[in-house]
Amino acid sequence: MNFSAIPGLSAIKKVLVDSVRAGHMAHAQLFLGNEGALNLPLALAYATYLHCENKGASDACGSCAACLKSQKFIHPDTHFVFPLSNIKGDKDDDRFKADIFKSWRQFLTEQPFGNADDWTNFYGGENKLAIISREEGREIIRSLSLKPFESKVKVMIIWQPESMHPTAANGILKILEEPPVNTFFILVSNAAERLLPTVLSRTQIIQVPMLTDPEVDQYLAQKSGVEASKREKIVQLAEGDLTFALKLTESDEDHSQEYFIAWMRACYKKDYGKLLELAEEFHGFDKLSQRNLLHYAQGMMRETLIRLAGATGISRARESEIKFIQDFSKFMSVTSLEKSNQLMDGAAMFLERNGSAKMIFLDLSLQLSGIITGKN
Repeated sequence: MNFSAIPGLSAIKKVLVDSVRAGHMAHAQLFLGNEGALNLPLALAYATYLHCENKGASDACGSCAACLKSQKFIHPDTHFVFPLSNIKGDKDDDRFKADIFKSWRQFLTEQPFGNADDWTNFYGGENKLAIISREEGREIIRSLSLKPFESKVKVMIIWQPESMHPTAANGILKILEEPPVNTFFILVSNAAERLLPTVLSRTQIIQVPMLTDPEVDQYLAQKSGVEASKREKIVQLAEGDLTFALKLTESDEDHSQEYFIAWMRACYKKDYGKLLELAEEFHGFDKLSQRNLLHYAQGMMRETLIRLAGATGISRARESEIKFIQDFSKFMSVTSLEKSNQLMDGAAMFLERNGSAKMIFLDLSLQLSGIITGKN
């Protein structure tokens, strides 16, 4: 992957390119961003640039032997470490490892902006905890003990280092602090708070922001061909998460606004029959639509909070939503909005763990009803 394939992030790209051209690269870097940030694609493009034999002023050439291998994720001097759940049924470790890396390369090719959930779904590890094992930690040290095969440098990309087994995380501390000559670590994380402080202290942190709304809109316009009216809704829902935005382009017309308004009105009226009916309807949605609804609901809670704070200058609400937000804010407080948002976070977590959507939404509805009517 080249930098040019990644939308936005021009300032970070320039910093990375300039550091390589000046020969001032940190030997261990942490590409840190929230869920949905493009830190993995950025790490892949950075590795490509490090290996490129004809580096340009702003990007890898894309045509040398090193770039061609990097584009297929088969460069022998780029090593990958990523979380994996225990799905092994093959007793031949070498064959299993070869199959997994084949899946990994295919995943990066087909879903260049995919996230951790996309990866586990891709290789069939759903419903199982994915980690970077102790054995993988030892493999990191073995891999880096060898000299580069073709490039002048070796690159180790550790994706989701927060999922490392504690033994594996502790085991790489020494090599992070004193790596072999011309060896570079790129840790790619969405949760710095789950990393060992000793790991954080040994890395240079590169903060990767979410894309701006115009950047997401421009990318969708160029790549997806989605009409402007649908793009507007998608961009609002995505909140800078390009992966989520691309999934929304493949889904049917989104009706989250209509469902949310009906849902909140039923909560306010304590119309338990309607709430049960809605929970059954939400149960029939696919996972992406369920996530969209909760995501939209939390967005509306945020917009209501903005109105209560009088900070309408940063509002992302569309014209069709403003009247509802005005009415909704009359019986919501900062405390009730905070409680509602926490409940929705919990519901999203249970949905990701394959809980019963009907039970999750019904329980959420009853608790929201209590909050909105002042009973909770």
